[in-house]
Amino acid sequence: MAVENILIVDDEPLVRNFLNEVLKREGYRIDMAADGESALKKVERNYYDVIITDVRMPGINGLALLEKIKDLSPSTAVIVITAYGSIENAVEAMKVGAYDYLTKPIVPEQIKIVIRKVCKYRNLIEENRYLRSEINRFYGSYELIGKSPAMRNIYRLINKAAPAKSTVLIYGETGTGKELVARAIHYTSPRKDKPFIKLNCAALPEDLLESELFGYEKGAFTGATEKKEGRFELAHKGTLLLDEISETSHNFQTKLLRVLQEEEFERVGGTKTIKVDVRIIATTNRDLKKAVEKGKLREDLYYRLNVIPIYLPPLRERKEDIPLLANYFLKKYNHQNGRKIKGFSTDCMELMTKYHWPGNVRELENAIQRALIMSEGEFITPADLSLIISSNSTDNIRIGEMSLEELEKKVIINTLKKVKGNRTKAAEILGISVKTIRNKIKKYHIG
Repeated sequence: MAVENILIVDDEPLVRNFLNEVLKREGYRIDMAADGESALKKVERNYYDVIITDVRMPGINGLALLEKIKDLSPSTAVIVITAYGSIENAVEAMKVGAYDYLTKPIVPEQIKIVIRKVCKYRNLIEENRYLRSEINRFYGSYELIGKSPAMRNIYRLINKAAPAKSTVLIYGETGTGKELVARAIHYTSPRKDKPFIKLNCAALPEDLLESELFGYEKGAFTGATEKKEGRFELAHKGTLLLDEISETSHNFQTKLLRVLQEEEFERVGGTKTIKVDVRIIATTNRDLKKAVEKGKLREDLYYRLNVIPIYLPPLRERKEDIPLLANYFLKKYNHQNGRKIKGFSTDCMELMTKYHWPGNVRELENAIQRALIMSEGEFITPADLSLIISSNSTDNIRIGEMSLEELEKKVIINTLKKVKGNRTKAAEILGISVKTIRNKIKKYHIG
């Protein structure tokens, strides 16, 4: 992050002109002020990467100017100039927040070196800020994890969508993390300090959906004993997530479209028009174009929602993210359950990456949570995971379709087939002892 704009503040014209000539030859844009008061007026109007100021000046001295600059422009690096006999002022300036100080008489090479140091410092700050944002984005509270090309594209779209107010439509299969993307957009946007309100459109009948979204007045219907604010009002200045927007009626869609267009509505049973400033994010697991063609979704509402479309790919299309996700969930549930499972057996990880995960990330998380609770060893094995993939990777069985004993038996049978009946190798793959596998063979009457 290069230094471009520099302000020189000194009541001595010779010093100002000298620094101006030295730094202009280095390619910097220079502005000058003869005292602290005129310098402050410039800082209020313009941004400076670096300000070089003398300590002793009439009116506002350098130390007072430094404090005011730090309030007005915290990211500006301030370099103070002091005479040899007033080093204590320079020390005081460093405590207040000066980047560095120079002693008079100033040598050209000296000021050049300090400005170069400022460049390096600013680059480090910027890099640190970037890395923190990357960590938050990849491994932060949103649990958006992945390094696949598909996920990198999602992060890019989140960054582009976040600063805007435009409506976002997030679509993808169930369990892909649509709500997490919505939260990431909100909490990286200028609205991050305002409410993030969610409404599941598929969970409520139409009459309740309207009253939840728009609120209602006292006496609007039986049971309305007091006025209630709706989700739109609660989300004022923030973000409203309309989950599964495709599951709504045409009548509701018409009312929603009006709010999107006019940014106003009336509560159920009310006549007062309420203005709102809300950013809308909608999600769906359906193909909305087909819903429009079939008459289930208003075409004008579709175009109103689909300003910034974000598609979340299923887990089977980004299998390189499975190890990252698996280890993240392992760490999470180790902490929650007070366990110390070290990781996954090699065969277990291989099975997870081969499995097609119809329930996507949500299914993977549930599987690992269950496996961690059931596991009795240091590593999670295929038997713990309750996930069956046959040796030819065609026999995919979803979690919950078999009992634990049936799952365990099938895993042992498939593993023994894979190693041609070698119990020692099968035990190594499954992460159990030979004695244990022998007992299991006997228990399940495996031939």
